[in-house]
Amino acid sequence: MKADDVTVIVPVWNRRELLDRLLDCLAAQSWPPGEILVVDNGSEDGAAELAERRGAMVIRMGRNAGFSAAVNRAIRACRTPFLAVVNNDVEPAADWLEQLCRAAGEHPEAWFVCGKILHARERDRIDGTFDLMARSGCAWRAGAGRPASVLSVPRMIRSAPGTAALFRTELFRRVGLLEESFESYLEDVDFGVRCACQGLSGWYAPQARAWHHGSATLGRWNAEVVRRIARNQVLLVARHYPAELLARYAWAILAGQGLWGLTAARHGAGWSFLRGKAAGLRLFRSARRAATRPGAAALAEILEQGEREVCKIQRETGMDLYWRVYFLLTASGAI
Repeated sequence: MKADDVTVIVPVWNRRELLDRLLDCLAAQSWPPGEILVVDNGSEDGAAELAERRGAMVIRMGRNAGFSAAVNRAIRACRTPFLAVVNNDVEPAADWLEQLCRAAGEHPEAWFVCGKILHARERDRIDGTFDLMARSGCAWRAGAGRPASVLSVPRMIRSAPGTAALFRTELFRRVGLLEESFESYLEDVDFGVRCACQGLSGWYAPQARAWHHGSATLGRWNAEVVRRIARNQVLLVARHYPAELLARYAWAILAGQGLWGLTAARHGAGWSFLRGKAAGLRLFRSARRAATRPGAAALAEILEQGEREVCKIQRETGMDLYWRVYFLLTASGAI
């Protein structure tokens, strides 16, 4: 495949200086994309006008419709066989798209490809790679906080982050678009679960590197970020867990999401966590009615394998307090 087979989709909401830097990085790619499509979520700082001056196509949403809705609007407009979703606070290396395209060409069985995303401020530390979801309905971006040298072996994966990844456009016709009720945060994990349940996997290409500023628009522990994550953890469970797994994993769900709430409280966002959980519980029944859930056996295999991988990587690279306590409470190392 060629890079001009790729449309790069960039959802934005203000922070035009981030978009300007990203457009510089995309212009400097060794394999430039065929098209750049910026979806403006009602920016008030001239971000849309900047994108137009820089030669990008711009779709104006007219309001802040959320990350998922913006990406979905761009997917519907996409005319190329591949698309890359890139956050505005990402700095791709000059060969980032080339490496993703080469990996996609070498692994035609892969429906998506993601690389190694590093911290923009601590450039020798991993921000994330691929996503792993535990029985709790909480996800871990594998390798987060670890030295850049770890997780350097290419491999098949089940879920790619929406931060910076390449997808076959056909995948969204098979699996469906991003779930817009999530607005933003964990919508990529929801999509990854749907892909995994249909047996559609991807490829991790660690040589494709990018640097991420991380929740640059709102801030990592911003009250709205915490509220949405807390709500969407509940929605993940509502949408995907059959009744049998709700009962089987009840303690893991309570322990994992409760521990995440304590972490949020330690960062001064405990009230936002509770607001998010309340919103998720209000939406629980409607979310279950709207979703088509996989069989219990298929989802259990996905979740338990994901949790085993989290445990393995954590043990090899140093245990985070959250996961150490979670594994102690749930005895998940014995799965």
